[in-house]
Amino acid sequence: MTDARPTMTRQQLRRRVQSGPTFWFAGAQDALSALLVDQSDFDGVFSTGFGIAASLLGQPDMELYTLSENVQVVDHMAAVVRKPIFADADTGYGNVLNMGRTVRAFEKAGVAALSIEDQVSPKRCPAAAAQSLVVPLHEALARIHAAVDARQDPDLLIVARTDVADPQEAIDRASRLAEAGADLIQPISRTFSRYEDLVRLREACGRPLSLQLMEGTWMAQLQRSQIEAVAAFATYPIVSLLTIVHAMQANLAALAARRGEPMGELPCGRSSMAAFKQTIGWERLEQRQAAYEATTVG
Repeated sequence: MTDARPTMTRQQLRRRVQSGPTFWFAGAQDALSALLVDQSDFDGVFSTGFGIAASLLGQPDMELYTLSENVQVVDHMAAVVRKPIFADADTGYGNVLNMGRTVRAFEKAGVAALSIEDQVSPKRCPAAAAQSLVVPLHEALARIHAAVDARQDPDLLIVARTDVADPQEAIDRASRLAEAGADLIQPISRTFSRYEDLVRLREACGRPLSLQLMEGTWMAQLQRSQIEAVAAFATYPIVSLLTIVHAMQANLAALAARRGEPMGELPCGRSSMAAFKQTIGWERLEQRQAAYEATTVG
């Protein structure tokens, strides 16, 4: 558990969204990866559903995990980080009544913002699935209305994501989602094809954007000045996840090939035990334990 106070309140983050500059997040899938993001130069932590599905279940992001499982992971993140958490709330895990429970659960866990999608449930991550199926407009609007009404803290930010495939329809829907109370609008890369589309979206909906910068997509190739002109949130959602997978696969293959031999060099570098203990606060907890135990002696 961290001893430090949060670096930014929800109210301060809302002011940042309204006046800039862009807030930069990196994705995390568990408490350890969230801690590493917290210790980096990123502004905040994004709890990626894609990563949580992989880390928690070892399965694809098809909304296989439950609300309770998602919130538990985020709660563990919140216990060790100081920076704001932007949570992936998927489709809300049910109808509009479930949406209210979802928002309150994430809010209680301490997140500063959460995203809500207009996909059908169970959803499929558009970064991996061939297509995304969306609910009718009235259902998408009902989700946002329910989310806005459910929050206890009015400064909790609601990010509405639309996976509508047609660019103009997506812009029209985004405008309606903003009217329903969404604080930010999140498009997906496959809907649009150029920066000018994002400018049109931003102007039409009257809300700052939340951009997911996925490797291999055109959005990830945007210049920083372009991103900051339209987006209040900019996120690298799965770089940490894919980095871990690549490093483990490479090092495990090398180790397996030389079993019974001296370890030697491995393809990917590793933290030393001393550095890792410092990262997770080993010495600090030892000192705390010793201090408590000392008060009970005699």
